[in-house]
Amino acid sequence: MYRKYINFIRGLSVNRVGLTGVVLTTSAFICFLFFELLRISRVLTNAYIGLITYMLFPALFILGLILIPIGWYRYRKSRKLSTKEILAERFIPREMEARGIGSRVFVTVSIFTIINIIFIGAAGIRTLKFMDESVFCGTACHKVMNPEWTTYQVSPHARVKCVECHVGEGITALVDSKFSGLRQMVKANFNTYTRPIPTPVHQLRPARETCEKCHWPEKFYGQHLKILTRYDPDAASTRRYVTLSLKIDTGKEAAKGGIHWHIAGENEVRYASIADRREEMLWVEKRQPNGTFKRFVNRPYAGSIQTEAKERERDNTGIRTMDCVDCHNRATHIYEDPAHALDDRFGKGLIRPVLPYAKREMLAAITPNYKNQETALAGISAHLNGFYRRNYPQIADREQGTIDGMIDIARDIYRRNVHPLMKIRWGTYPSFIGHEKNSGCFRCHNEHMQDEAGHIISYDCTLCHSILAYGEDSPFKYLETPDKKSPQYKMHEFLREEFLKK
Repeated sequence: MYRKYINFIRGLSVNRVGLTGVVLTTSAFICFLFFELLRISRVLTNAYIGLITYMLFPALFILGLILIPIGWYRYRKSRKLSTKEILAERFIPREMEARGIGSRVFVTVSIFTIINIIFIGAAGIRTLKFMDESVFCGTACHKVMNPEWTTYQVSPHARVKCVECHVGEGITALVDSKFSGLRQMVKANFNTYTRPIPTPVHQLRPARETCEKCHWPEKFYGQHLKILTRYDPDAASTRRYVTLSLKIDTGKEAAKGGIHWHIAGENEVRYASIADRREEMLWVEKRQPNGTFKRFVNRPYAGSIQTEAKERERDNTGIRTMDCVDCHNRATHIYEDPAHALDDRFGKGLIRPVLPYAKREMLAAITPNYKNQETALAGISAHLNGFYRRNYPQIADREQGTIDGMIDIARDIYRRNVHPLMKIRWGTYPSFIGHEKNSGCFRCHNEHMQDEAGHIISYDCTLCHSILAYGEDSPFKYLETPDKKSPQYKMHEFLREEFLKK
């Protein structure tokens, strides 16, 4: 039954080019089905197997289909025969032609054509589905995307697919994203991409279509208790607390507003920034109840920069309406501050502050500008081992296991945040949440942002939070009082219980 199909395939192999095409097409077809079966059955889950299955095999299959007619054309040209004569020669021996078997060639061609169409269609659908998976985004260009993939996997949004934020909805957005991905792959192959990769703030979908599918401004109300545990760079790595009661209201209730006032539906804040980078503001304006806008201008940036702003305003470019990502600009690909990264590991108990100057020396070990990752890993080990061997030899002998653990944690922090190959160092990608390490909130809330009457945008601390402790040995230091009947003491007990629950 299958002999005629085998003979048909042999008939296509008219020369080496045709034979190569037949081998590529047949083997790619078989391998695709085999690997697809293994992936469906979860026997193989490696991302690179997915790249081979959905990218390599379909490409080889199509290449084979292209080579077959090329081989056929070259064979016909070399033999100087017509297509009909070659068909008779390759597929219809004269002794079989008399029995009417020639018509079966058309049927066989039709069957293989249908199989090819079905295969290419199914492979295309599976390929598009695979390309929408986060593992594809993170591993297709491993060298380029490894920093983003590393931070994504440990982010609060690790279960949210990349395409849900980076690709819009609809056919147009899908096609645009694939062409954009093609351009990026070309840049990666020719080594013409930018290092570090610029933050795609201008290409992201609006927050209304992404963030607010899960985070509803209508549900932002009340206050949120945030306790930050910090460790001093002293001999004991002393623990300190910063406790904030964050006002997260959107401002719907009368005389009440908080951090999320900026994105409430009834409010609108617009701004222009230098080079449209959203880091240094030229002016900020907010919509008034009568629909007009009140503008605050950043006075130090008058003159030539203000002229630039007017040109952008005239062309309606570089003017942005504020939304979630203007503050939560590192909501997923989060690069840590080195000191805070150590504080986090201390707080989780991954580092025990039993050795003198544990935090100070770990910080000194991970912050130098190492040439590459291999040099960094060796340098971290040499620094910590050398410090304790030189200054505390007896402790080093007794606590070598602890030192080795510190080295492992320091290396993990470095690998997580610093990628010399992509020129990503400490602070390359700042976060605008808060204002501890960069301007953040103070980009707009500062004494220089003034309206025509000289009024400023307030930068009073109590606008956004109440401070319950700042660098204190107790998380609720400012609420503690010996009077147990006072409202402050009752509040302290309530907050302490909430803290212990966490």
